[in-house]
Amino acid sequence: MADVPVFTKLYRTLIWLSFIGIILVLVLVLRKSTPPNVPYDPAAASRVQQKFADADQSKAAGQQPQVALDRTELNSYLQQNLQLESSANGANPSAPAPAANAANASPANGTPSPDPTSGLAGGDQPTLEQVQSSVKDVKVDMDGDLVKAHVIFDLHGKDMSLDLDGHLGTQDGYLKFEPVSGKLGSMPLPQSMLNSVVDKLMASPENREKLKLPDDVSDIQIVNGQAVVSYK
Repeated sequence: MADVPVFTKLYRTLIWLSFIGIILVLVLVLRKSTPPNVPYDPAAASRVQQKFADADQSKAAGQQPQVALDRTELNSYLQQNLQLESSANGANPSAPAPAANAANASPANGTPSPDPTSGLAGGDQPTLEQVQSSVKDVKVDMDGDLVKAHVIFDLHGKDMSLDLDGHLGTQDGYLKFEPVSGKLGSMPLPQSMLNSVVDKLMASPENREKLKLPDDVSDIQIVNGQAVVSYK
């Protein structure tokens, strides 16, 4: 009988430790990480357009050009070509963005699509359109051969951050991403979880063809802190 209070105290201690652990996880998840400091250059978008125009001329002349984009140019290109929730709504605050709304509804009942982290819980993998529909901002940095993506997304009205570092490349004519680290908010994510989620997302039949390279592009890599697009 003397052991009963000991077990009771131990049980209560474990309960409090579990409670503190849950609070700590919530604080880390809800605390957004610091985005990369990408310099702003209003002329970056024009430079990107000119680089691709020059590449088209080189291809027409029978050459196999390469286009290298620094981090400022890459972020400018992404902002131009990604239909993000914030930019879509900002274009006309009084009207919803058709593309975002279409991607954000499921065929079955029109309910909101999974958030970018839904795969972390082991549920069904979202499509690229569903992921894109909840993303509000993307910033990308590059270091050596590593790409660092900082994503702000909406989860039930709350802005949260997701950081992914990895290697970008191609395989058999498709884009390939190999994660090396990641954080949800300020909480590090296990490597096994990252690998599983990315593999399922990129191997999904709904996403596979969207990751196919254009017919005239042979490779995309991160080299010396730049995104390098190689043409055939």
